[in-house]
Amino acid sequence: MSDHSSNSAAAAPELREQLGTHQKALRINIDQSIYGTFAEIGAGQEVARWFFRVGGAAGTMAKAMSAYDMTFSDAIYGPSDRYVSRQRLETMLQHEFGLLVERLNEKRGKSTKFFAYADTCATRSFTRKVDGDGWLGIRYQTEPMTDPSDIIVHCRLRDDEAVLQQEALGILGVNLVHAASYHFEDPRELLLLLMDGLSSKRIEIDVVEFSGPVFADVDNRLIALMLVENGLCDAAMFLANGEVVQPSEVLYKKSILIERGSFRPVTNVTVDMLRCAKAQFVQEPKVQGEEVITLLEMTLKNLSDGAKIDHQDFLDRVDILRTLGHPVLISNFAEYHRLAAYLFRYTRKMIGVVMGVPTLKAIFDEKYYTDLEGGILESFGRLFKNDLKFYVYPLLEEGSGALISATNLRVAPNLRHLHAFLVENRLIESLRDYSSQCLSVFSRQVLAKLQSGDASWETEVPPQVARIIKERGLLGFGDGNAAGRKASQAA
Repeated sequence: MSDHSSNSAAAAPELREQLGTHQKALRINIDQSIYGTFAEIGAGQEVARWFFRVGGAAGTMAKAMSAYDMTFSDAIYGPSDRYVSRQRLETMLQHEFGLLVERLNEKRGKSTKFFAYADTCATRSFTRKVDGDGWLGIRYQTEPMTDPSDIIVHCRLRDDEAVLQQEALGILGVNLVHAASYHFEDPRELLLLLMDGLSSKRIEIDVVEFSGPVFADVDNRLIALMLVENGLCDAAMFLANGEVVQPSEVLYKKSILIERGSFRPVTNVTVDMLRCAKAQFVQEPKVQGEEVITLLEMTLKNLSDGAKIDHQDFLDRVDILRTLGHPVLISNFAEYHRLAAYLFRYTRKMIGVVMGVPTLKAIFDEKYYTDLEGGILESFGRLFKNDLKFYVYPLLEEGSGALISATNLRVAPNLRHLHAFLVENRLIESLRDYSSQCLSVFSRQVLAKLQSGDASWETEVPPQVARIIKERGLLGFGDGNAAGRKASQAA
């Protein structure tokens, strides 16, 4: 469970020469086929400034503007509940691109690829001492007279000083305009190019969403995985319908119930764990009457199984998870205390973590905490310093048939008092009212049956899960039957 976060965020392919921000801005300025608008709210004209600085901006820039006052901003783009938001960014892109086409299409539309770049960001200030964050995006044509495509980005600015956050935003904006203009055919390379001249210590990108005709074949759920996989962020989220979202849009000030797993496939146990945990979670005094968000999490470790992540296998799993109707979090949080810190970034409401006995047993293994100065005690201190509780599903031990629960789980002798303390204070709680029929269901066995052609797997997963696996041939379904038919024909 030790975490080795990838720091390959800005690690572009070795054979690619990395252009500097100055070179990128100048290349765009001297490209006579590109022409557009820059509109920036909040953090200033950090991106437009680069294009003025390098010279030749008149060849690229139809207009550069910034609306700091909310009244002026509302007069241009309409009222908004939040000024640093996806909604405001999309309104800006629509308005500015529409003006470009309306005013210039007749004059130069046949020879020009129009674009509108926009951002709305908040950096550190005298009154705002937290990390900055912002939405930025570009709506643009890849060929003259064609329908535009969009790239939407959300970032967190991590520098300690406002001027450094503004600098990072300027570099990111230039990277976006350049990558969109010259590298749109390879979304994965485009993601890596966003971090040129930056590092994960300075900036985190947790949303990149592609849309429009040029990106018709791009699956944004896979893009969310790539963000985490390549170290651009520690976690990314999408809804059951596949829409990529910034986590605060879903989690802000909500009570959260989260279940981590491989979900290969979703089984009756997965659903039963959530059912039992939610029944107990909503009865907690601090949760009663609150809106509860149920979240399903897969870590990079869950997805890789020790090898390189199979992107098609990932898409199979998330297609199956869609049937449960919950948001999905993709993370690089091997340790639960890192997951807890991430969730408490967005809420101070209670958090319930759903797990099985094998996971709880692993959490009590001290070998996973050698990287922490305070060891297992430091990890548990970080976990439970806020309102967080483990809800633990029992295990029917193979062979002995013994029922192991959170309460009677045996841990190392030197940790028994710690275990007893957490149980007695209801920080670790056994799940009640579980279905005894589910205790004999194990996902690896279900997967083996599914892939070998043993039809009994269908009774061990929810009906809607069985249906989508069979209809779409997910997770290798049908391979066993095909192999059997080939063997029969050969005989």
